[in-house]
Amino acid sequence: MSRQNQAILIADLGFGDAGKGTITDFLTRRLPAHTVVRYNGGPQAAHNVVTPDGRHHTFSQFGSGMFLPRTATLLSRFMLINPLNMLKEERHLATLGIADAFERTLIDRRALVITPFHKAMNRLRELARAGERHGSCGEGIGECMADSLAHGDAQLFAGDLQDRAVIVRKLHFLYEIKRSELEEIRSSLPDTDAVKQELAAFTRSDVITDCADVYRYFSQRVAIIDDARIGSLLAQPGVVLFEGAQGVLLDENYGFAPYNTWSTTTFANAETILREHDYSGDIIKLGVVRSYATRHGSGPFPTEDAALTSALPDQHNTWNDWQRTFRVGYFDLVATRYALNVVGHLDYLALTHLDCLPVIPSPQICAAYHYQGTPDDLPGYFEHVADRINSITVYRPIDLSHQEQLTERLWSCIPHYQSLAPLSGCPHSSERQLAYLKLLETELDVPIAIASYGPAATDKKCLLCPEFHIDQKRS
Repeated sequence: MSRQNQAILIADLGFGDAGKGTITDFLTRRLPAHTVVRYNGGPQAAHNVVTPDGRHHTFSQFGSGMFLPRTATLLSRFMLINPLNMLKEERHLATLGIADAFERTLIDRRALVITPFHKAMNRLRELARAGERHGSCGEGIGECMADSLAHGDAQLFAGDLQDRAVIVRKLHFLYEIKRSELEEIRSSLPDTDAVKQELAAFTRSDVITDCADVYRYFSQRVAIIDDARIGSLLAQPGVVLFEGAQGVLLDENYGFAPYNTWSTTTFANAETILREHDYSGDIIKLGVVRSYATRHGSGPFPTEDAALTSALPDQHNTWNDWQRTFRVGYFDLVATRYALNVVGHLDYLALTHLDCLPVIPSPQICAAYHYQGTPDDLPGYFEHVADRINSITVYRPIDLSHQEQLTERLWSCIPHYQSLAPLSGCPHSSERQLAYLKLLETELDVPIAIASYGPAATDKKCLLCPEFHIDQKRS
């Protein structure tokens, strides 16, 4: 295996929140990783990293390797950026001793820019949906993507931020577009303080001029680069980490619509970047999963369990105004196997939150679903025997109406649990964790390379060290 170049592609196989940030931080510390590439998503990401000395940062738009000196962040053209949010994030990093975050940040000039009008319209649409919310993070991702598809180059891009006149012209255009869309939903908006707060983006006279000033300042703090510079970066000797956002079960094409994202959460974007630049190094695909299931936001979640939700609170994922409740359930083999089939070949898994296993009262995993509707509804959506569903069918070519119909059927699925009696017989938590790890490795038929027993890099074990260049430790 080449010791010169290696690209490790990291993706979450669930609904997000599996621990991509902490795994990225761990690998950055163990490898001579010179760059972390964010290859999808945007400011909705919340990748929590806790350092061995106790510092904590929620990485949103920077790569999760920024605690390490000389590691750069590349925001690819598949990222959506919000400069206003990123300036706040940079200030927090500075309080933690990372004073050069912007100096180590490169942004593809083709990356889309989320404006205050996108963010406000996103939140207003969710407020108008009332009890039928889609579970949006409220950061404007969908609004920005929709405008890009509808209006092309009229959208604002990172490369535009270097020209104030272009910024002002495009912001005026986007303001008019979103203002028109606002009128279409205004009658559905409740008379609440939350609505009034979001409407301010369309009533304040200084929004465009203020944004233009801040955007220009932002463009002078970071390096906005072209494709040739990206090629040079990828050609550097060493390791590049591709850090994904959200999770495969939320994918724009294969997630459970309409409770999914506007982002491609598989490895596809990362593979495109590597292919475009004729990357010749080794490529490793790493899927990240929690040792139990979670979902933050609305949508079907067959293994959700109120007792587990209460027993396993997550200090970094709590109730918020947009996603609302953070939900917890037992490990779902059916959903995880679906994610594996969506992404195709996977080299290794990283299993996180193993330290939480002792808290789970009765060890069990979901091995199948029972369907509460008519079995005649299942062909084409599931592999099943009568009302017992063994797997979810990956439908190709892409068809969002099919995904919506799949979602409707998932609402009628209840878990069929496989008891894990052997785990109960393990007298020590370490034995129980090891047995659980081996069980999931066998059931999913993918080797587990990294086991995480806590939030910091020191809480992780690399189980397949020879496959990663960990002998080249950073000084």
